[in-house]
Order: sequence, then structure tokens, then C-alpha cells
Amino acid sequence: MSEAPQPTASAEKQSTARVLPALVLAMLAYSVVQTAVVPILPSLAKELNVSGSNITWLMTANLLSAAVLTPLLGRFGDLRGRKPMLLISLGGLVLGSGLAVTTHSFTLLVVARVLQGAGGGVLPLAISIVRDELPREKVTGGVAAISASMGVGSGLGLVATGLLLEHWSYKSIFWMGLIFGLIAVALVMLRVPKDPVVDKNGGADPLGALALAGWLSALLIAVSRGNEWGWTSDKTLGLFAVAAVVALLWGFIEVKVKHPLVDMKMMARPAVAFTNISGLLIGFGMYGSFLVISNFAQTPAKLAHYGFTATVLHAGVLLLPSAIGSMAAAPIGAMLIARRGPRLPLVLGGVFGAAAMAYLAVRHSAEGDLYLASAVFGLGVGLAYAAMPAYINGAVPAEQSGIANGMNAVLRTVGGAIGTAVMGAILTGDTIKFPIPLPIQIPTLDAYKHAYWVAAVMCLIAAVVPFAIRTVRPKPTAVADRTEVPADERPAPVRTGA
Repeated sequence: MSEAPQPTASAEKQSTARVLPALVLAMLAYSVVQTAVVPILPSLAKELNVSGSNITWLMTANLLSAAVLTPLLGRFGDLRGRKPMLLISLGGLVLGSGLAVTTHSFTLLVVARVLQGAGGGVLPLAISIVRDELPREKVTGGVAAISASMGVGSGLGLVATGLLLEHWSYKSIFWMGLIFGLIAVALVMLRVPKDPVVDKNGGADPLGALALAGWLSALLIAVSRGNEWGWTSDKTLGLFAVAAVVALLWGFIEVKVKHPLVDMKMMARPAVAFTNISGLLIGFGMYGSFLVISNFAQTPAKLAHYGFTATVLHAGVLLLPSAIGSMAAAPIGAMLIARRGPRLPLVLGGVFGAAAMAYLAVRHSAEGDLYLASAVFGLGVGLAYAAMPAYINGAVPAEQSGIANGMNAVLRTVGGAIGTAVMGAILTGDTIKFPIPLPIQIPTLDAYKHAYWVAAVMCLIAAVVPFAIRTVRPKPTAVADRTEVPADERPAPVRTGA
């Protein structure tokens, strides 16, 4: 049997130029849509005549949907092909944005956010496509670019929201998501080639999927509503108990079934398990910091004697350096991974995040402090997000790439939900007592300092976790191979194409 012809350098360059921009735009589309709603929740509550507590379902529903659908789409991508699942993921984002544009009903808007949550599948599917389609020496940089796009899109989404609201209604936010989504769908259809089905021997696991959806839903609802219901209320504690029991049941199912949705042996590998822990902690810091910095900037300075009385647009601009930092992190992270392996950028990501939050806990009186901290934090998040897929892809075979990266994305989402809830609890638990009651509660400056320190500690722990992964250094035969590979965890080569 003759050997298949190897792609030429020009063909490899063309493949990278065609595929990668489409995948990066798809990731940007989802991350922009996910965060753009955050600054306008108070105005949406007034517009739709909904209470402040109920309007947060627009975020909770999206988080739930993304957490449940991300691993499912990642696994079906492993089984049925990544490109079809990527189009389904983007299709949910487009349908949700289209529904949001046409409705004035709060209930239908929640449904729209659920549909948009399907876009969470973009991350693991795009990473798997890069691993399949790009030349070997381009994979690290491609994965880093896609991962960093998550942080870039989140920062850009906040700024875009402010700009659009300066001139149009809240509907313009969903129009932006619809246009972004349609462009991403068109590019994926035209530029991403039909990929091979890698795991031909795998099968579906409907019971495992239901159990996974069950414990994630119970956990995220409890975390998201804990501040409103009370952390020791029967509803909150009951949902935490349900989440724990169903999670144990899910683990038992995955160990017993022939074709599990999530291979528990894979999840237990140190390179996967500890990377997921770092992902949860970085997610905590990222989403928590967005909430705290945005609220701090919008605090009325005349009443609180701190803050900058910023508009939604101004607050978004203060967070814009985080997007720039994440963008800069992609090539830096790829270079560090190629030369030193994924540990260094993951550690640096946590260290930079901790330094940024600690800086704000000490210095926060000038807008320049927020700009600087935002840039450093964005750089840290970008480095960490670039390193995590490199660790995971080095520890799992190609046929498990989608589900492995999908579970990492889920844990980032869970970490973000926990971070947002914890920061909200800190800020609402220590408010300024005014002589005359006001319609809004304003946290004390000490509350913000405590929130910054909590975020700093979480990021610092994330920087320490990678040292628990024992690594060996392979022979330096090529730049693409100079990555830290977890000891005894190198997957056997798997053919991913003819």
C-alpha cells in the first residue's frame, strides 16, 4: 500500500488561512453574545417590567444551556463530525438572536438565551478542528488564538453594548449577535472542510447525558439564585443536595456503560483533572472580576466617595484593555507552549490575574488603575486559556478531544457562575447606610476590596495547581513537539484522515 501524499507547504498555509479565521470569528461571536447582556440587565428589567431578581434568569438560562450543551456537542462532534456539530452550535446562536430581536416577551427572551447557549459548543469543536486540519506546527498557535478569542470577545462585547445603547434600543444588542452569528455560519460552511469522524467505534450515552444535565442544572441554579433565596434556605440547600446525588449517579453510570459520554479514566488523568481545576478557578476570577470592575466603575462618586459614575459605555471602555491583553496573549502563549510547554503560561496566567486583582485592592482611586489592572488581567486570562487546551490535547487521543475540551469549558462556566455569585454576595453583604433610604444599594469600599482579594487568591491557587502535574520533556526534534507531555499519559497515535 503506497503512502498517502503529504501536503505541500503552500497547501498547509492555505489550510491555515482558510480555516482559522472562520473558527476565531465563530468563537468571538459566541463570547460577545454571552457577555453583551450583562451591563444592560437593569435597563432590561425596566423595559420588560420584570423584577431585578427575575431578570437575572437571562444570564442563568444562558449559563445552564451552555454548561449542558457544550460537552454534548463536543462528544457528538467526536462521533458524527466536528463541522456539522459546529454549524448546529452556531445555528442555535443565530436562532436565539433572531428570536430575541423579534420578541418583547420576557419568557421568549429567556428561551432565546437558552438557544444562544448552544454556542458554547464552539470552543471544544473549534479546538478539535484545529487539531485535525492545521499543520502540526500551527496547531499550538491556532488553539491559542481560539482560546484567547474567548477573553477578547467578552471584553469587546461589553464595549459594543455601551456603544449600541448610546444610539439604539436594547434590541440592537441582539441584532449584533444575529449578524455576527450569520457571518460565522457562512464562513464555517465555506472555509472549514468536511472532517473525518474520528471515534467510529463510539456510541451514544443518553442516560449519562441526562444525568450530566441534571446535576449541572441543579448546581448552577443553586449558585445563581443563592443570593436571592439565601444560601441556607431549603431551596438552595436542596438543590445542592440534588446536584451532589445526581453527580455521584452520573459518575457511576459513566463507569458502567460501554460507550460513556465522558470517560472517567480520562477525566482522572492528572493533566486533565488539574487543568480542569485551574479552568474552574480562572473562570471564577474572570467573570467575577468583570462584575466587580464594572460595578465599581459605575458607582456614583458623589454618594459613595469612590468610583467614577461611569456609563455602561464608559465601564466597557475601562474593561477594553482586558480584550487587548487577551489578544496579545495568543502569540505569546503559543511561543511559550512551543518552547517550554503549557505549564509556564498557565502559571503566568494565574500570577498575572492575582497581581491585577491585588493591585486593585490596594490602588483604585484613578481610572488609570482600572485600565492597567484590566490589561494585566486580560493578558493572564489569555495565557491561561491558551495553555489549558494544550495540556488536555497532550493527554487525550484525538477521538476524545471534543468531550475533553468540552468538559474543561463547562468547568470554566461553572467557575464563572460561582465567581459571579460569590462576588455578588460580598458586595450585597456590606452596603453603605445612608440617612435617607435610596432605591439602590451601594456596597462599601471595603466590600470591593474584599472582592478583589478573593479573586486574587483564586487566581493565585490556579497558578499553583499546574505544579501537581508531573511532566517529562520529549526529545526536541521539532518546534511543534517541544511541549510538556504528562508522564505516562501520551496517547497513542490516531489517524484522523485518509
